[in-house]
Amino acid sequence: MFNSYRENTLQYYPDKCIKCLRCTQVCPHGIFGEGKEHVELLKPSACMECGACARNCPVQAIEVQSGVGCAWAMIGAALKGKDMDSGECCCGGEDGSCCN
Repeated sequence: MFNSYRENTLQYYPDKCIKCLRCTQVCPHGIFGEGKEHVELLKPSACMECGACARNCPVQAIEVQSGVGCAWAMIGAALKGKDMDSGECCCGGEDGSCCN
């Protein structure tokens, strides 16, 4: 069974990566980091599936079904009275696993 606290739809294809670093710049959770030859996937379980990385990748090296994780983060922020841009993670998880 799919556990949305521990799994997500993020797919990364490093062989397609041209190391433009756009994903590292737009990801709100620091999922990607600069590697020697291509971007490295650092914290895949922290992905909230907002889709910013995939939309900004010029070579389609990243795929993600955006919506569910991002929606949960926005709902959680609204319920807790937090600002999504504050840098505080509000996406939850039983052990905070998506907030690494």
